[in-house]
This record gives sequence, C-alpha cells and structure tokens, in this order.
Amino acid sequence: MWMLDVAREQHLSYEHLATFARLSLEAGYDAMGLYLEHRFAYPSVPWVHGNDCITPEMIAQLRRDFPALRLIPFINLLGHFEGFLYTEGGAQFREAPLEGLQACPSNPDFIRLCEGMIDDILAAFDDEIIHIGGDETAQLGQCQLCRARVEQSEAKPDVDGKAELYGAHFGPLAHRVVAAGRTPALWGDMFLAHPSALRYIPKESIIFDWQYFNGVAETAPKFTEQGFRVVGCPCVITYSATWCHLGATETNIREVAADVESGGLFGLCVTTWEIGMFAAYDSLFPILRWATSDRSGPLVDWFGEGQKWAQMMSSDLEKFGGVFTSGRIRNSLKTRTLLMANPFLAWVHHGEELRGSHGKAILDHLDQALFHAQTEAERGVTLWARAAVEWVRLADDAAAEYAAGSPERAIAKLTLTRQLFDDLAKVARRTHQRIGGSLADIERCRIAREHVETVIKRLRQYGSGQLGYRPAFEVLTHPRFCPYDQASWWLINKWANQ
Repeated sequence: MWMLDVAREQHLSYEHLATFARLSLEAGYDAMGLYLEHRFAYPSVPWVHGNDCITPEMIAQLRRDFPALRLIPFINLLGHFEGFLYTEGGAQFREAPLEGLQACPSNPDFIRLCEGMIDDILAAFDDEIIHIGGDETAQLGQCQLCRARVEQSEAKPDVDGKAELYGAHFGPLAHRVVAAGRTPALWGDMFLAHPSALRYIPKESIIFDWQYFNGVAETAPKFTEQGFRVVGCPCVITYSATWCHLGATETNIREVAADVESGGLFGLCVTTWEIGMFAAYDSLFPILRWATSDRSGPLVDWFGEGQKWAQMMSSDLEKFGGVFTSGRIRNSLKTRTLLMANPFLAWVHHGEELRGSHGKAILDHLDQALFHAQTEAERGVTLWARAAVEWVRLADDAAAEYAAGSPERAIAKLTLTRQLFDDLAKVARRTHQRIGGSLADIERCRIAREHVETVIKRLRQYGSGQLGYRPAFEVLTHPRFCPYDQASWWLINKWANQ
C-alpha cells in the first residue's frame, strides 16, 4: 500500500481523489492510505472542518467507484494534532500554549474527542485496518497534569513514566477499535523510545515501523518478538528537498522492502509527506509506480522523457551542496522563504552560499532543468526553485546597496522581486487546480510580496538615517522592526511568545 498525505495543506476534490485511486490500481497497490489529521469532516468535530476537507460522502463514493481498492484511514489522536489545537475549538486540548503539536492525554474532554473521532472513522470507512496514529509525541509529560502523572509512575522502581502515560492513552483507544471488530494500527517510533508502553496495546494491533534512513531489520523484531504484526514504512523524501531526494528515496524503499520480505513482515507502506510548499504530487507519480515494480532498474529511469529533469532536480542539484543536500529536517530554503512571513530570512541564512558565481551556476542549472521539464508539474517545481534562488540573490544585492549607503538602489533591487512572488502564486494556483495542492502557498506568496512592499516603504522612511541611526538591513526587513527601538528589544526578549 501507499499513503497519501492529505493533511499537509492538500485541498482535494473528489476528482483529485479519483486520480490517486486510479494511480493506485494501475501501479498495483492493493490499498491506499489516507493520512487525514484535521482534513476530514468528522461529524462529531464540526468546528475543525476546513474548506475542501474530505467528507464521509466522498469516501463512500470512492468505495463505490473503486471497489477493488482498499481505503485505509490514518488519523492522529495525540501528536500531530496541530490542525485541531490551533483553532478556537481545539485550543482547550493543547499540551502547551502556542507550542508544539501535541494534545493533553490527561484532559478527559480530549479522550472523549478521540473516542468520537474513532467512531466517526469506523462509520465512514469499511476497511479492517484503522490507523490511530501515535507518532512523535515529544511533549509527553510537559503540562502540569501530565508531569504529575509521570512523576507518580516513576516513584515506583524501574518504571518509565512517559511509557505509562502514552500506553494508558492509546491502549483503550486501540481496544475500542478491536471491540468494533476492526484492527487497530499505530506508528512504532514511540514504542521504540518507550518499549514498556506496548503492554497496554492489544496483540491484534499492527505496528507501522517507519524508518526513513535505514531498513527495519533491527527495529521490526522489537515488535514481532512480542507478537505484533509489522508493516515496514519507507518514505518518498520530499520534506527536506527542493523537490525530492531520489537517491535517498530509492535506497530507503529498497532497504525496507528487502527487510519486509526477508523478515516475513505483514506488509509494506510507502509513505509520502508534506507535498506543500510548491511540491506537486503528480511530479512523484513515477516514484510511486516504481515502488510496486520489481525495482530491478534505477528509479530515475521511470521518469521516461523526464529522466534528465529528474536527475537534474535531485542528484545533480544536490552536488551544489548547502541547502540542496539531503537532510533530516524540513527544507530550510522553503521554510525561510515561505513559512515564517519573512522571506528575508532566506537571505540571512543562505545569502552567502547563493551569491556570486556559485549562485549563478545554480540558476543556470535550474534553467537547464526547466528546459528538460516535460510536464506542468515538473515546470512548477523548477520555477519555484529558480525563484527562491533568485529571490535570495536579489535580496543580497539589496542588502549590499543598503550597506553602501544607497537605499534607492536597494529599493530598485527589491522592486524586481514583486514579479517573482506574483509568478509563484500563479504556479501554486495551477497546482491546486490540477492536483489539489496547497492553497496556503498562494497566500504565502501574497504575504511575502506584501512584506517586500513594507520593507520598500521602510527603506524610504528610515533608510537614509531619518531616525538618527540606520537600522541593520536584517533588522529593517524583519516583521517586528519598530522605529526608535534601536536596541531591538523584540529580538533580545525571545521568551515573549511563551
């Protein structure tokens, strides 16, 4: 099976869902997982229904139209609950205010919310497997109530208090699925960190062991030896990439698939994550098709006429180093250009590596990749990468002009960037229309452009020393800049958001 991440800003119509279902069957998958988080219209949680979320009616229609394809729901009932927590209706369930992505397992109202969500999913999906999440709960024991429970448990010898907290939360939820005649599934990472929590989990459960940089030969036995079935979960590595790290993706899928076969594990689930921030699901279709093949040939060969483009946007781009290399965290160029409402952060952190001849060589490389792009999806991904590099270089030029005492020339450089963000917004809009991509990306381009306009205004008002001093360029371009706050107290008091 493979897992479609609809929770990270995908806005899918039924027609988009049908496209993914057809791909699944054509590629030979027996099941398609739908990773939902807050992007499902739970009848019991009406306050979380964002626009264009998947509805029970869409699931029913998909089952009617594609009866041969299993649809497996993936929900999260503790960590990765941020889509609930940062709405007005969900704020009461946070483990910590304005921090993290975990709900509080000591809140009885949250437990009832989880039970209602499970019942909603049981009613909407007819598959045997109901995945109830459980991954990346790094905030275990953070709030006062949870910390007291952890400390109480650890007053006993050799007890892992966080394991007790975690197991006491997920055990009853998993048993609720069993009681309904279905099979619960959970992610395996927190059980690897807190093994004693497994004693709470019914043996009917399936553990989805995700390992994105190694196989599962060492981790899966920790579950199978205790009587649990295991699904090995490799990843299409996009979250840390400008587009996709094909080499790391190929290695990961090969290793996990081999371990699943040699270890006699229950199954394989190819996961895809975070296809937002100018990623495009249809640019990854060849990878998903390759994953169900015998994998005897190189992955890049499956791109057909787009093979040269795929190579240039993955292994060849990685050779430039820096922000283009494979890593384990979200891509920093995307994050700093798009997520933080301050695209100048990309200049602060990447200006040096993208200026001069090195940056020019990257732009030339991306121009060649654009020439070899065969589809609208491939062109959109490449246009994003090129615009991001060009943005950093223009911001760097503006900073140099400002440092040289010429705010007017700095303004002239920044004026050129308006079109960059306008063009990117058009790319995002087309990706949304074509394959259900992120609407937030369109808004991020608007926010970035508006901030550039604000900075241009500041340069006119304060760039020539009208305050009696000239703020540093990275201060003047920051959203929190305040005239006459020469010491930048907003920067010094970092605890102010806590």
